[in-house]
Amino acid sequence: MSDAWLIVGLGNPGSQYEKTRHNIGQMVVDELAQTVGGNFKRHKARAMVLEGRLGAGGPKVVLAKPLSYMNTSGGPVAGLAQFYGIAPEKIVAVHDELDIPFDSVRLKIGGGEGGHNGLRDMTKALGTKNYYRVRTGIGRPPGQMQVSDFVLKPFSSTETKTLPFLISNAADAVEMLIKDGLTAAQQKFHSA
Repeated sequence: MSDAWLIVGLGNPGSQYEKTRHNIGQMVVDELAQTVGGNFKRHKARAMVLEGRLGAGGPKVVLAKPLSYMNTSGGPVAGLAQFYGIAPEKIVAVHDELDIPFDSVRLKIGGGEGGHNGLRDMTKALGTKNYYRVRTGIGRPPGQMQVSDFVLKPFSSTETKTLPFLISNAADAVEMLIKDGLTAAQQKFHSA
């Protein structure tokens, strides 16, 4: 098995989804790409990938953005894990989370998918729930709005002002998880 980490930003492909709540995972991976350096390249596992290190002398990582839709993220993730020889315990899924207030980041390993179809598909494809999740809070839809409509909408003008901080915090949480472990990252980001 490889000593690299696979960091997957969940989302939907295409410019019409780029700035939506559902794609915050990919926004975080784009932020991490600035630390790694280089450009994403198309991979045969139906994903855009960037291989490198998290900082000088840091851990080896494969940053990935599946080219499938959110609900079918599992195939590309399982394909990349197999290609690179990365065990599920070294996979980090970065995703939007309705049950966490906007501007909050939470981390965990395993557990339920909380109705998140991207995670459900990953669990099915990997055959385990034992992978890390960096849950990036997008809050709940207002009023009677359907969840499916809410997650596919861009962030509000108020949210857009603080979105760069949320993306930066989530990227920092991924780095801390990989470098210092889950407990240290939880202690820092769960108290924020």
